[in-house]
Amino acid sequence: MLNEDMQALTGACAFTVDALAACFTRLGFENDEHVLPGKCVADVAQLARCELSQLYLLDEASDRLELVAQHFPDGPAPDLASTPADLRNQQLLHYTLNRRAALSLDEVQASCYDTRFLPVSPTPWRALLSMPLFSATDRLTGVLLCASQRPLQLHSYAISLGQLGSFAVSRLLLLRGMRQRVGATPRQAVPLAGAYGLIGSSAAMAQTRELISKVLHTPYTVLLRGETGTGKEVVAQAIHAAGPRNAKAFVVQNCAAFADGLLESELFGYRKGAFTGADRNHAGLFDAADGGTLLLDEIGDMPLLLQAKLLRVLQDGEIRPLGASAAHKVDVRIIAATHRDLAAMVAEGRFREDLYYRFAQFPLQLPALREREGDVLQLARHFTDKACGQLGRAPVEWSSAALDQLSSHSFPGNVRELKCLVERAVLLCDGNLILSEHLSMPLATMPTADDVTLRQRMERVERVFLLDCLHKNHGNRTRTARELGVARRTLLYRLARLNIPVGSAREER
Repeated sequence: MLNEDMQALTGACAFTVDALAACFTRLGFENDEHVLPGKCVADVAQLARCELSQLYLLDEASDRLELVAQHFPDGPAPDLASTPADLRNQQLLHYTLNRRAALSLDEVQASCYDTRFLPVSPTPWRALLSMPLFSATDRLTGVLLCASQRPLQLHSYAISLGQLGSFAVSRLLLLRGMRQRVGATPRQAVPLAGAYGLIGSSAAMAQTRELISKVLHTPYTVLLRGETGTGKEVVAQAIHAAGPRNAKAFVVQNCAAFADGLLESELFGYRKGAFTGADRNHAGLFDAADGGTLLLDEIGDMPLLLQAKLLRVLQDGEIRPLGASAAHKVDVRIIAATHRDLAAMVAEGRFREDLYYRFAQFPLQLPALREREGDVLQLARHFTDKACGQLGRAPVEWSSAALDQLSSHSFPGNVRELKCLVERAVLLCDGNLILSEHLSMPLATMPTADDVTLRQRMERVERVFLLDCLHKNHGNRTRTARELGVARRTLLYRLARLNIPVGSAREER
């Protein structure tokens, strides 16, 4: 034990320049404002070999700090002693901001600073490093904090980690600014891709985003329904990230992944001695999600006995771990997801009726990809950019033949199928253009007598292509016509002929 402490104190775990550069690269390629903060704190915790890492943003207007991301995988859900509005008055964070300098503590317990805002942990916090973050113009933008339960000398990390945190916050603010500028459209315009992190500007996705906005700041239980691959977990994460619980944990559990007894202990936890092999207390996922959101995926596969216990949580907000003598309160927002027909299961006696009506408080049906007209190409370009970033290669474009093939496919596997298809196409593409042969999908068949006419199929493809081109040019019809090589009046005629709403294309300034 003494040797381990000495190694930690002498900085034996110092990170390399290559590791730091890799973190900068990952953050630079990340284009999702909801994912980027989490990646930042995870990288910081790994570089500093700390159990905890937190990222705070400074609101200049209110002079408040907002906790936007926390990495603490080995502990329960964070239990901050202060609300985000009070964090600015914490002495330790106050010192970091006012002095515009890093603060390093080798022994947290022996310091004069109040650290009750740190997550509660059975093992006391020993080492801590708090770093101010700056913009390119030397303006304070936030605080990056990391803490360890082992003796570490973290002060040597302050410059490198501070620069990494400043870069992440600058990138985050840039992405937020881009979203706000894109969102400042006339009221008649259809919602643009990217709202709540959801890609697509079809009428079906506009309705989905409208429903999300209705339930976002309510305590209602949400039931996400839809075919496999429609993005139920993505929508659940969007509800959590854009809602008031976003500073707490988002926990996902697939109810079909465990046997009956194992699922109960995983959700509710257990006490030492509750069953053979229970040699310690174990906090369940409800405790891990306390204050945050718990997504119960494939809720239709939950056994009836466990459904009764889940109903008690929804009604009373209490859980009782296996082997415990008393229940305790939890504050968890539950989102359920399923591809099954729960109403039919209720009629067959395979799902509790009372639980079904609790979930049916706010059902949200996610559209299949074939119902999202115009979204296929937007999603394809989004997945292409992400795949290129993950592979560290230059961006690639799509050939017209490949786009036509995408537009005519029905995608029975929905968005998940499209994502896998695009990732494989990017991997197979040796140049900078994705061709039809890079797509592992059957060629479109000719329409039969029972199918649509050839003219209808061609108009459908043309409509999707025009919507995609308008989206790329932010609705500017002059630039769109120039890119397509047609006169502006010809484009306007085709838009009217194909019944593309005016909101999809804005007037030029």
